[in-house]
Amino acid sequence: MCAGSSWEFGWPMATSKQLQLLTVSPIAPEVLQGLTSSPKRLPSKLFYDEIGSQLFEQITELPEYYLTRTERSILEQYAGEILEQAGPSLTLVELGAGTAAKTCILIDELLERQRRALFYPIDVSPSALEEAVRQLGRQFPALRVNPIVADYTGGVPALSRISGRKLVLYIGSSIGNFEPDHSVCILRRIRQTLRSGDALLLGADFAKSSRILLPAYDDAQGVTAAFNKNILARLNRELEADFDVEAFRHIALWSRRCSRMEIYLESLAAQSVFVAALDLDISFRRGERIHTENSYKYTDAMIESILRDSGFTLEHSWCDRKKWFGVHLARV
Repeated sequence: MCAGSSWEFGWPMATSKQLQLLTVSPIAPEVLQGLTSSPKRLPSKLFYDEIGSQLFEQITELPEYYLTRTERSILEQYAGEILEQAGPSLTLVELGAGTAAKTCILIDELLERQRRALFYPIDVSPSALEEAVRQLGRQFPALRVNPIVADYTGGVPALSRISGRKLVLYIGSSIGNFEPDHSVCILRRIRQTLRSGDALLLGADFAKSSRILLPAYDDAQGVTAAFNKNILARLNRELEADFDVEAFRHIALWSRRCSRMEIYLESLAAQSVFVAALDLDISFRRGERIHTENSYKYTDAMIESILRDSGFTLEHSWCDRKKWFGVHLARV
């Protein structure tokens, strides 16, 4: 870890039953709940172990995956305007930061405006945060990086202890992984830890043709399929499950009615799986699916509604020429 950096921890409190499962593994409660539900599901945050985080970095570089490069182009073009709108003397916070690759654009611009800066990347993946600390430490000696290992969806109380004006980055359209009501709850919890004058920068993918969306979530090289299947491999590694990963296939569907991409793992045959750490037998029918992710695609009205309902005031939006992606600044 680079000198001048520190770690903070932000895991939410759990019930006594959850604590019993947490002694098995931090992921055990949600895995048990999801695999015993009908239909079966697994939370998308389970994608991001060390292997999953590496696969996602590969996804962001795929020709079909327009989201990262489009958002990056917006940040490169408008970084100065964004920081000017956010206000002076900023401390940056990023939810679901990963390796913070795109954030470098804003950090570079911020350090042109102020001699030193603080950055708090928040993520569930310690390995991704370690990489962020290494990379940012080398690139920006005047930046102090304070990573926080946390599931930000339950709120991050540590944010209320950060002094000064904050700009919270929630980019990459990560908000699209949550149901609209849940996304409002997440943003509301974050807002409760902020002060008057603080701001949120929300990156969100716009609804568009399925001809563009489907390849972005089912690429020709199969990297997205490997990323999706890694969630089963993770259960094998961490919960002593015996999933035959190749007995499931990656499914990506566009639901125009719900305005979202839906991601599944589909069983190729009738089969049984044993999760030893949970003492759990699971049966699958041929064609039965595990729902692993939603990715909502937004209209302007949807963005305004989510921000308003969570207590933020939308101040300004920036988008690319094709209006494939938008970056929105909202004020507490």
